[in-house]
Amino acid sequence: MTAAVSTDPLPSPLPWVTLTGEQGALVPLAHAHHDDLCEATRDGELWRLWYTSVPSPEDMAAEIDRRLALHAQGSMLPFAILDTTGKAVGMTTYMNIDAANRRVEIGSTWYRKAVQRTGLNSECKLALLRHAFEALNCIAVEFRTHFMNHQSRRGIERLGAKLDGILRSHQINRHPDAVGSLRDTCVYSILAHEWPMVEAHLAHQLSKPRAI
Repeated sequence: MTAAVSTDPLPSPLPWVTLTGEQGALVPLAHAHHDDLCEATRDGELWRLWYTSVPSPEDMAAEIDRRLALHAQGSMLPFAILDTTGKAVGMTTYMNIDAANRRVEIGSTWYRKAVQRTGLNSECKLALLRHAFEALNCIAVEFRTHFMNHQSRRGIERLGAKLDGILRSHQINRHPDAVGSLRDTCVYSILAHEWPMVEAHLAHQLSKPRAI
């Protein structure tokens, strides 16, 4: 016998929420974060990576507008990632929200170079997953990334997410360095019944001197 699954849809749009931890916080994205985010994206010139979609400083205001508009439409819940000083060092979202089927994707995520490969990323993922499974009662949480973004793929796999498959020629790449090329998208997920194991794994990693 299988457990009953809630048929109630997720609220739309998802309500704003602040998620805090020891190494930083996830707060509702706002135009007040603009200058910090411009500084953050300059750290490593992240917008130049052809296999990602990180906004340039010149495009930051439009990107904030875009994410806020998608929230109003019910398809995204955007966050600014803050460090312990309260400065915005990146962005992340719940996106492609499937309210009827209680599924969300964690994506459109980027961090300034100085905080990459630190415990902040692990802590933020743990907070987002915990909120999705325990507060929103999601059935599944997805992650998607470019086939060639090996750093992102390794990070997703270290979370405990499993590869569902690869969507071949999934999207047209519009980055100036790869205009017209086709993106193969790797789709990963964590299911609700896997969450306790993933949570224990992430908590253990964060307790170590150097987190994943």
